[in-house]
Amino acid sequence: MSISSIGEYPLSPSYNSLTLASPHPCKISKRNPTIASPCLVSIIYVTRYSVEPEVPEKTSKARGSHLRVHFKHCREIAHFTNRMNVQKCLKVLDDVLAFKAVIPFVKFTGGIGRKAMAKQCKAPGSKGRWPVKATAVYKKLVKNAIANAEAKLLDPETLYISHAQVNRAPPGRRRTYRAHGRIGKYASQPAHIEIILKQKEEPVKKMEEEERVKISKKDAARRRFVKVG
Repeated sequence: MSISSIGEYPLSPSYNSLTLASPHPCKISKRNPTIASPCLVSIIYVTRYSVEPEVPEKTSKARGSHLRVHFKHCREIAHFTNRMNVQKCLKVLDDVLAFKAVIPFVKFTGGIGRKAMAKQCKAPGSKGRWPVKATAVYKKLVKNAIANAEAKLLDPETLYISHAQVNRAPPGRRRTYRAHGRIGKYASQPAHIEIILKQKEEPVKKMEEEERVKISKKDAARRRFVKVG
């Protein structure tokens, strides 16, 4: 499992770079002769997101690639927690881990049993599950995004999940041995997860409008009439 996040050294909207001084001297070779002095190592973190925020200063990101959790489970968790306050999201995820709440399944519903808890979420067909492993990984990503927001001096109480996306990763291919000397497919379905937290904006006050005086149609017609001569 690998989790990456946006740093504080932007190179472009989709790239980050950081230059470090290596304590070991560079090796001198015939093909590439260099001076034996500390090297400057430039590390470029390639972290691309499907959505780029308009105001990066008020957002924080977290992303996991090739996570060994089921893609369909992660998709349903992300769909359920999207546009949700982060504190409420963590509470829901803790309840799922304690089997006090359920994740409603709305897209991948094949073979999903009916749960009485799913009625609280108004899930279609009352279908839901408790995907413990995927919930634990998703919770770590949310906490990572909150830590990145605190590094930007954002208030965690005002953050909500503005973008949560799950993509299918390349499957892990293994084999299982069947009867009569056959070999069967035994593949895992990992996932890429990306989360963007955004600070909730304060509502704009409505401008005070002037009181309109109601007039009748006759008065309006008289005002449009202009006397000539």
